[in-house]
Amino acid sequence: MARTPFFDVRMRGFRDRTELADALALLDSRVTALPAEPISIHDAAGRVLASDVISDVAVPAFDRAAMDGYALRAEETFGAGPYSPLDFAIVGEALPAAPFKGAVGPGQAVRVMTGAPLPAGADAVLQAEAAEEHDARLRVTEPISPLRHVGRRGEDIAAGQTVLQAGRVLRPQDLGLLSSIGVAHIDVVRRPSVSILVTGDELLPPGSRPDGYRIVDSNSVMLAALAQRDGAELRPPRLVPDQRNRLREAILGETADVRLISGGSSVGREDHAPALLAEIGELPIHGLALRPASPTGVGFYGESLVFLLPGNPVSCLCAYDLLAGRAIRRLGGRSPELPYRRRRLPLAEKIISAVGRVDYVRVKIVGEHIEPLAVSGASILSSTTRADGFVVVPADLEGYPAGAAVTVYLYENSASF
Repeated sequence: MARTPFFDVRMRGFRDRTELADALALLDSRVTALPAEPISIHDAAGRVLASDVISDVAVPAFDRAAMDGYALRAEETFGAGPYSPLDFAIVGEALPAAPFKGAVGPGQAVRVMTGAPLPAGADAVLQAEAAEEHDARLRVTEPISPLRHVGRRGEDIAAGQTVLQAGRVLRPQDLGLLSSIGVAHIDVVRRPSVSILVTGDELLPPGSRPDGYRIVDSNSVMLAALAQRDGAELRPPRLVPDQRNRLREAILGETADVRLISGGSSVGREDHAPALLAEIGELPIHGLALRPASPTGVGFYGESLVFLLPGNPVSCLCAYDLLAGRAIRRLGGRSPELPYRRRRLPLAEKIISAVGRVDYVRVKIVGEHIEPLAVSGASILSSTTRADGFVVVPADLEGYPAGAAVTVYLYENSASF
């Protein structure tokens, strides 16, 4: 890719801004799933399956009793009733992993427990609650149909069946299924490694208390949680002062598939990240037609993706949601789409936007309507905790009128960690 000419926006402002659609197209063209790695199924919960799993065995591998009771020939119970009971000789029993070694003959029954192999000659199981046993004799007072309470060979999984498909995020029940077909290790997509650098002389580390004119970093905690949600393997977040050499050392000292750099991406005199990335790597995009995350940058350093995220917390969240998170999910083999549950509801009030710009609008659900939050400042992080979710206004609209049905992405129902 040809190197993009760099324009230093510090104390000058952005000459133009890239449309979000073009930024996403660039990412999608350069980001593919990472290679597979084998892991134990004991460690595979939440990981992404790298290839289809085809069972080479049937589950169950034999016909088996699905209830505790008595195995017999179903046709011999026809005609049985409370006033015309039929008697069978009990000739043995079958337990799980301890089958009855003979065959069930005419007028005979075998006591069976759930999961035991169905004895040869039998084709049904009379459940224990419907039977009477006395002195090795079974009394039957109701007919049963062939294959009643019988688990057939391969009824769960057939040999040769594709049981799980590539791209699936493995759930606990998926791991149980893998174990049931004899799988001990499975190929999953390698988790993308993510480093987080947060710049700012005014920042105190998380866990501190605000002190004078210094504020506590919130972005590293938020970004770490978001990246973990999206399947990343995190490097310990780091705070870096607004010094070009210190930021350069921090970037060069990190090894990660994705670098998230929060702060120092705008037009301030001490915003060093864009010029530095353009010098040591690539910065094809700096400045987006996106509110509230217009100072976002997208670049590359070696094989790493680098996202320059605004320091204002809401802008940082917006840029992560719409850009960085998409790339991390794609690298990890997950769906790149936003991992939030969606609802379609009408607007109680209009949303104003501008053609050519995408807006990330925090909203609250009131009854069966959506209300935009009155506070729209990019530094007001509490607005995202008061919001139920957000609405994305596309670049080709001037907003939405009151009453329009729109899609809201719900914060509190995002994909689980």
